[in-house]
Amino acid sequence: MAGAVRRALAAAGIVVAATAAGVPTSVAATAPAVTAGSVASVQPVNASTVGVAHPIIVTFTRPVADRAAAERSIRVTSPTDMTGRFEWRSDNVVEWKPDRFWPAHSRITLMAGGQKRTFGTGSTVLGVGSISNHTFTVSIDGVIMRQMPTSFGKPRFATPVGSFTVLEKYKSIVMDSRTIGIPLEDPEGYKLTVADAVRITWGGVYVHSAPWSVGSQGYANVSHGCINLSPNNALWYFNQVGIGDPVVINW
Repeated sequence: MAGAVRRALAAAGIVVAATAAGVPTSVAATAPAVTAGSVASVQPVNASTVGVAHPIIVTFTRPVADRAAAERSIRVTSPTDMTGRFEWRSDNVVEWKPDRFWPAHSRITLMAGGQKRTFGTGSTVLGVGSISNHTFTVSIDGVIMRQMPTSFGKPRFATPVGSFTVLEKYKSIVMDSRTIGIPLEDPEGYKLTVADAVRITWGGVYVHSAPWSVGSQGYANVSHGCINLSPNNALWYFNQVGIGDPVVINW
């Protein structure tokens, strides 16, 4: 295409792109290109090692007007057969959640904002909770390592069912019922220092040590939604699990 025509189209707000055959096609320039400079951060961090369920989380430097364009700037280049879905957490933060686990012990390559990034995966450390059976079973790379007596949420505070990802770990954390809408003076109110806490939802569901419910673990669901384990079992799980490892809760 002649340079004069290209410049005229550009002046009119039209970007000209070449097809694979070399024939130009015109595309409306409705938003600025998403570049590396548009991206504030990407998780997993470059060259880190995470669990096999860790999503790709891209934080942009400003609210994104053209979400479709932003999504097109994020893609997994290896392994090439991975599929997933986008979920926007805010106006400038998007997650790409894989439809299946990443391959264990592998290197993942992706593009975000025009920049290549990589991260690795460790073992597949999978925790599966059965609310009706009062158990939490952990397998590593397909081998069951430990099945633990468990207490899940009581009917009024039922543990959510579904697939989750380990978000954070705390050797010790204060759990305050006011954060889930229960006043301390309520009969269900509490403020406790809890050991070996593994967060699986931003709403406050953890797998954690609960010495006060050991008598119910394996028999009854008495928690406020968390997955209660004995101190020994909670410590063992805490030492096995990492950020991005999958947790599945079934009824």
